[in-house]
Amino acid sequence: MTSQSTLLEQYAALDSAAVSDALDALDLTPGQAGFLPVWGTPKIVGFAVTVQLEPYQPGPSGAHIGATAVADANESNVIVVANDGRTDVSCWGGLLSLGASLNGVRGVVADGACRDVHEACEIGFPVFAKGRIPATARGRLQQRSTGEPVRLGEVTVTPGDLVLADETGVVVVPVAHLQTVLDHAQGVAAREQAIAADLRAGVALHEAMRDARLAGITEEH
Repeated sequence: MTSQSTLLEQYAALDSAAVSDALDALDLTPGQAGFLPVWGTPKIVGFAVTVQLEPYQPGPSGAHIGATAVADANESNVIVVANDGRTDVSCWGGLLSLGASLNGVRGVVADGACRDVHEACEIGFPVFAKGRIPATARGRLQQRSTGEPVRLGEVTVTPGDLVLADETGVVVVPVAHLQTVLDHAQGVAAREQAIAADLRAGVALHEAMRDARLAGITEEH
């Protein structure tokens, strides 16, 4: 069985489009739009640690949003923050980025907005989000749960699922399909590399780039 570290290395060699194509081929939810890096062009691959947020309700003070997930995460993880796509309030900030970075966390994907972008950039911590806003979460958001399945766009993320995010978008690979999706995605990448080599060698685009070839289907002549 392939080790977790080897799986992460192999997925890191792929992009979100190849993995999305593989998910499609297996009738799994493909890649998600709208999650963009807030600085630079990082790519992150890791196993999900999840946080579910909800609107603030007055009551006893609990853990700061995201703090327990940061404490539980390590160098193999990506933190997924579910905030229903809200962009009117920040659900991730600079101190969370610092704490996660010090724990070796690979990055965060937030279904919402973030703040303190310069702080994440300064420490080189990748943050993918739906937007940026200075408005604090204090008095606006609270943590409902951590370590439970959450919705990220159109897909459910279960702790331990693989999350890959790059400048194109985000893909989520269910833990039960890690090896199968990887095999398909590597096939997609290899076919596209072969087509690119043909184009550079002078093969006409309509000859090199055929739907059957892209799909890995043997064509009959």
